[in-house]
Amino acid sequence: MRVQVILFDGFDPLDVLGPFEVFHAGGGLTGGGVTVELVSAEGPRTVPSGLPAISLTATATLDPGAADVVVVPGAAGSLSLDPEVEGGIGRLLARAGSGSLGPALREAVHREGTTVATVCGGSLLVAWAGLADHRPLVTHAHGADLAGTAARPVDARVVDDGDLVSAGNVTCGIDMALYLLEREVGPQVAHAVEQIIRLERRGTVWRPTGIAVGA
Repeated sequence: MRVQVILFDGFDPLDVLGPFEVFHAGGGLTGGGVTVELVSAEGPRTVPSGLPAISLTATATLDPGAADVVVVPGAAGSLSLDPEVEGGIGRLLARAGSGSLGPALREAVHREGTTVATVCGGSLLVAWAGLADHRPLVTHAHGADLAGTAARPVDARVVDDGDLVSAGNVTCGIDMALYLLEREVGPQVAHAVEQIIRLERRGTVWRPTGIAVGA
């Protein structure tokens, strides 16, 4: 399983590094059966996060055609979702989506065989682009109603809608990565990684199956 984790200017480091470490550990336990790399839509470069003094290096170009899983992180900034507020999460996500990342995300969502996994505000980046219309989705609690989009908000830590898997607030990205390891590679590998990082996933992964409850 090849995983690409996207970096864009203003990304949230924990949204990136939590899932990255889970997948990296999975790779070690499977003899390279899982690979993970940091990428950007612009290609190899040093990418500044939304936290001062923290940058990460994208070593490759985002390539949805070669990835089994594409992880879309959120941004780190003030909690304003208004794209006109400088320094706010909304502004950082809007900038990322309006650049070369936008077409690449669209390709990833529509490509058969690729799972797009969003963390926190990364769900908004996808939903604002109209790539999650009428699909269940979870994001940061601050924008949980997914206002202004046609996505279906779900209150859960992780939501699995097949080739679109989303995680809520920041640390939920670790839960999501462990779940994807279990789903795609197997429960023994996922359990072993949980033991390595000493984290037990919480909550039930929401899926659009079974008996529907509520409105």
